[in-house]
Amino acid sequence: MPAFTSNGVQLHYVEEGKGIPLLLIHGLASSVTMYKNEITHFKEDFRVLAVDLRGHGKSDKPLEYLLRDHVQDVINLLDYLGIERVSILGTSMGSYVAQGVAIKRPELINKLILVVAKAHGKVSSSQEMLTRHADELHHLTAKEQQSFLFRHTFHNIPAVVKVMEKNQQNEILLTPAQQAAANKALEGFDFRPKLGEVTADTLVISGRYDGLNPPERGMEIVRLIPKAAFVEFTKSGHAPQVEEPELFLEQVTDFLHK
Repeated sequence: MPAFTSNGVQLHYVEEGKGIPLLLIHGLASSVTMYKNEITHFKEDFRVLAVDLRGHGKSDKPLEYLLRDHVQDVINLLDYLGIERVSILGTSMGSYVAQGVAIKRPELINKLILVVAKAHGKVSSSQEMLTRHADELHHLTAKEQQSFLFRHTFHNIPAVVKVMEKNQQNEILLTPAQQAAANKALEGFDFRPKLGEVTADTLVISGRYDGLNPPERGMEIVRLIPKAAFVEFTKSGHAPQVEEPELFLEQVTDFLHK
């Protein structure tokens, strides 16, 4: 993976294909690995980029950073590559970063795709869920806790587990300190006052059974962005690209080619 330095932090990224640039931004505690299928699919028609955000994947992992650092890192990557116009697909945390870029540099964005998104949060969605279900989780074993959280996060759990096991050997797990830093970076953001300034055509995708960022959070974004459309995946939770992969690629491809 090639790398560049953004404000003193080395970030790794992948680049495949030719054509109009399409940037993929991953979720919390994940990496470019989560987009393996999307990169293979979209590189036929697009110059596909995916970056390991700071604190994740193969990129440097400082123990203190903010969401705005992720936003600036993405802008710095685009400037580094000389990209003046890009479509962005961000999933979960990646959708927060994508919103930040679209607000700070609206002229950069061709099309915006926000997957299992929210526009604001006092804490990360995963931390919010742990707090909400603290009493129920208290007496469970670690394995039982994971099973409980999966039931409240995903709908097609076998599909999610299969992909997680497949990607496990390529995924770089975060230490507890790195995980804490990644979660802390998502505390106290609110894009709602500025979403009206987003000029890009926007598609918001939510999963009906998503206990982390439920559909109403995606619909809130659609009400605030002038040119936005909403799609609810009825057989998905927090990972529609894994739980309904064919529909996901179809919807995103159609949107990008409009």
